[in-house]
Amino acid sequence: MAGDTMTSGEYISHHLTNLTYGKLPAGYERIGTDGHSHMLDQAQWTIAHTAQEASDMGFMAIHLDTMGWSIALGCLFCFFFARAAKKATVGVPTGFQNFVEMIIDFIDDNVKSVFHHKNPLVAPLALTVFVWIFMQNAMDLVPVDWIPELAKLMGIHYMRVVPSTDVNATAGMAIGVFILILYYSIKQKGLGGFAAELAFQPLPKWALPFNLFLELVGLIAKPISLALRLFGNMYAGEMVFIIISLLPFYLQWTLSVPWAIFHILIITLQAFIFSILTVVYLAMAYDHH
Repeated sequence: MAGDTMTSGEYISHHLTNLTYGKLPAGYERIGTDGHSHMLDQAQWTIAHTAQEASDMGFMAIHLDTMGWSIALGCLFCFFFARAAKKATVGVPTGFQNFVEMIIDFIDDNVKSVFHHKNPLVAPLALTVFVWIFMQNAMDLVPVDWIPELAKLMGIHYMRVVPSTDVNATAGMAIGVFILILYYSIKQKGLGGFAAELAFQPLPKWALPFNLFLELVGLIAKPISLALRLFGNMYAGEMVFIIISLLPFYLQWTLSVPWAIFHILIITLQAFIFSILTVVYLAMAYDHH
């Protein structure tokens, strides 16, 4: 719920600002925790105290909350799935093992229907992408004030708990997939074969500049679409939850519960789309034209 000292705009801005660590230049006028401003004598690496400071830190700044929650959720995924594998039993699975096997079978069936080549990396990658992104998305179901308010009590100015609402996180995952696309395209077809596919299709060879332009745009659009689709949907969902939290208490529960139930579908669908498109793009990297 919005604090008494915050306007609605300030409350929304606060919840959409990441915990940012970066470099402030010498001569930067900074407002301290006591409310007084002071000038930095030299460039300083520090945690931003305001949204303006986070913005002024520029490209080299890092979002500590995005990195922290992403790594923590990734470790949690590895721990539970490794534990399920270690305790797997022969016969009819029960409990958590049944749940894990259901997810694995679901991903495996989808990979087999799309990827018709031999590569032991693709199915585990699709599983990892699906579960990891789902866990990141699911953090959106935590009430928006719980963790930020707890962080504030610990002296932490900002805390965004949904990594997939940060375009840096979604772009980072998309770039990782893009690197794999390039790697397998060149590995399977050779550098010359991959270049020929970009230059000599879909139009005849005389239209090489047009082919190259069209194919490069299509190639670059793959990671951009992966990153922005996930980011846009999750950012919009987070914004709805924040706006609902500004309403009177009785309206919060009236609106947040139905939206949360609907949002479960969104977070699952977005994780699946990112995962299956990763497999589709890798299959396209293997296919010869």
